[in-house]
Amino acid sequence: MVARIQNLYLFLAGLLAVGSIFLPFWSFSAGRVFVISDFATFSTPGIMYVTESCFAAGVFSPLTAVLSLVAIFLFKNRALQSKIILFAILLFLGDLFSGLTAAHFLNQYLQNAGAIVTHKPEAGFFMILPEPVLFLMALKGVKKDDKIANAYKRL
Repeated sequence: MVARIQNLYLFLAGLLAVGSIFLPFWSFSAGRVFVISDFATFSTPGIMYVTESCFAAGVFSPLTAVLSLVAIFLFKNRALQSKIILFAILLFLGDLFSGLTAAHFLNQYLQNAGAIVTHKPEAGFFMILPEPVLFLMALKGVKKDDKIANAYKRL
């Protein structure tokens, strides 16, 4: 049945992953403003966008969104649904670590260039943080459905 609570969790995680694609992940100020983002869909004068050339989340975020939405429709195959949710958690970790790695290396580059650097996380970073919680809650719902189905089969 498609009307399960884990589908809501998976849908919300997919929306957050899609939303994080279009929002900046991290910003730096070192005389000029540098923004790390998956896809720079707009240009602002004076802001340099660092896109997927050094930031692998341009791959991880869309895959996480697609897998979370695909998992919704695999409600009849709970084992495969669980595996896809676990893989989506791994993609989330890749997304997070690639973004943090890109931010770290850009910070090191700017500091080695002799600039005084201030940096801060942006909205894209905060949008992906609830994803693993939503995936784990969805996985818990799938396990609960599996338990109910197995109990029903015993009758």
